[in-house]
Amino acid sequence: MKLKVLGSSSSGNCYLIEASEDDKLILDAGINFKEVQRELHFNFKEIKGVLITHEHMDHLKYAPNFAVNGIDIYASKGTFEKLQLKGHRFKVIKALEQFTIGNFIILPFDTQHDAAEPLGFLIQYKPTGEKLLYATDTYYIKYKFKKLNYLLVECNYIQDVAKENAGNGIINKTRYSRLLESHFSLQNLLKFLQSNDLTYAKNIILCHLSDTNSNAAVMQSEVYNQTAIPTTIATPGLELELKLYPF
Repeated sequence: MKLKVLGSSSSGNCYLIEASEDDKLILDAGINFKEVQRELHFNFKEIKGVLITHEHMDHLKYAPNFAVNGIDIYASKGTFEKLQLKGHRFKVIKALEQFTIGNFIILPFDTQHDAAEPLGFLIQYKPTGEKLLYATDTYYIKYKFKKLNYLLVECNYIQDVAKENAGNGIINKTRYSRLLESHFSLQNLLKFLQSNDLTYAKNIILCHLSDTNSNAAVMQSEVYNQTAIPTTIATPGLELELKLYPF
C-alpha cells in the first residue's frame, strides 16, 4: 500500500490509501474537493470508499462531494445524523463490527472526542496483509492492537507547551480545556504506544499536529526514542510506502 497525505491539520484532514490501481481508500474528507480531484486526475472509479472519523468540518466537509461523484461514504450513525446526511451513498457502520470494502478489511472502533459518535479504523489489505491503524481526534484509546504494521495516529499537542500557551493567553481557557478532552497529547500517545505490541510495526506516522501547541521535531524524537520505530510527520505532499516486505 501507499499513503499519500493530502491534508493533516485543523484546516483540513484527508489521506489517500493506494493498495493497487483498482483499490484505493480515502480517510476523512476535510480538504477542498478540487485538491482531491487534481490528485486523482479527476478519476474516481478506483476509489472504493471514504471513511469518516467524525462530523467536524476539518474531517467531513467535502464528503457530500464524493457522494455526488458516486463514492460511498462510511461513518457512524451519530456522525450522519449530526449533519443530517442521508442517501444511499451514506453507509452506517458501527464500532467493533468488521466490514469489507473491496479488498480492504476494516474494523471501526470508538474513540474519545467531543463529537456525536467518533470512530477510528483498523485497516488490513487482504492480498498482502498490511495492517494500518488510523486514529485521530481522540484523547485516549482504550483498545490494544496486535501485529500492527503502520500507525497513522494523532499527536496534536505537548502538555507543557499547551499549558504555557494558556498561561500566556495565546490560547484561551476554553480552548485549553477542550484540548485536554478531545485530542491526543504526545504524553498520552506515548502511553498508548507503550501498551501495544509494536513488534511488527514499521513506521509511526504522526498526524493532526496543532499549529500552536506542538513541536514536530520534539514529537518525532520522543516517539522514536521510546519505540525505536521509524517515525514520520504527516505533512501535505508526503508519500510513504506501506509494505510488509522487505523489512
